[in-house]
Amino acid sequence: MNSDRPVALITGVSGQDGSYLSELLLAKGYQVHGMVACGHAPGHCPPEVVLHHGDLADGSNLGALLDAVRPHEVYNLAAQSHVQLSFEMPVYTANVAGLGVLRLLEAIRIHQARTGDAVRFYQASSSEMFGRAVETPQTERTPFHPRSPYACAKVFGYWQTVNYREAYGLFACNGILFNHESPRRGETFVTRKITRAAARIKLGLQHELRLGNLDASRDWGFAGDYVEAMWRMLQYDQPDDYVIATGCTHTVHDFLDAAFGRLDLDWTRHVQIDPLFLRPAEVDVLRGDATKARTQLGWQPRVAFDELVCMMTDADLQLAQREKRMET
Repeated sequence: MNSDRPVALITGVSGQDGSYLSELLLAKGYQVHGMVACGHAPGHCPPEVVLHHGDLADGSNLGALLDAVRPHEVYNLAAQSHVQLSFEMPVYTANVAGLGVLRLLEAIRIHQARTGDAVRFYQASSSEMFGRAVETPQTERTPFHPRSPYACAKVFGYWQTVNYREAYGLFACNGILFNHESPRRGETFVTRKITRAAARIKLGLQHELRLGNLDASRDWGFAGDYVEAMWRMLQYDQPDDYVIATGCTHTVHDFLDAAFGRLDLDWTRHVQIDPLFLRPAEVDVLRGDATKARTQLGWQPRVAFDELVCMMTDADLQLAQREKRMET
């Protein structure tokens, strides 16, 4: 290995989870490397992270990247992760979020065989894999019923991770993470769309917000809590798969109440239902049971729903205030 310090490689390092995970690992003394697709900005990625270009849709340089970095741990967070967009770009989504996982697993298998290095692998799986769930809450034993191209691709990546663990002895874990948000969430996701709009409406920078299904119910947690679960999975004695969730559900309607209420606004005066944002196949309710992660990994969420919404709304209010000043 290239250092006495533990070395981690994070794909998708420029995203929400990548930034929080980078900060966590750096605080624990890791040397952190991140893979970003060509043309992508580093986002909230800390400056201490060593950046490399790569793309899971291609994968041709994954072997060379592993040889150069020689990581102890690989966290695969790269994906086209927007569910609605996956209906518009299903082939690309499957290529990155599905086949991309296989490309990375195969590169790790070959790298281990050639160098003798032991690499631990984390795959970012998703609660969307449960889709039309047969039971609530969902656990590690709940069957998958994906309802979007994104979810189907994630199911493929999940089973490839299990297969490489069982067939080749790779230390490979799936984290089945339920919805997790933060002020760093992309603005196209419904939660950030809501907090961003609420702040802009409060300051007169925007007047309406268009959304889809307000009755969709989700298990929302804080991304900063959830990346700790990723790390804990790779520190455990044996590789396994874990549901990561709060166990509490709220609707989009509830999120609107909390965000607009934080700013003393009545969201019903500003929100319009737009069929453009309705999915061809809806997922009505997702709620996770993280008992296994709590018991085996000692993990638990720290940030509650109301605190999360306030955190996001307050951050977007500061952003809107900066925008307002730039206009004047």
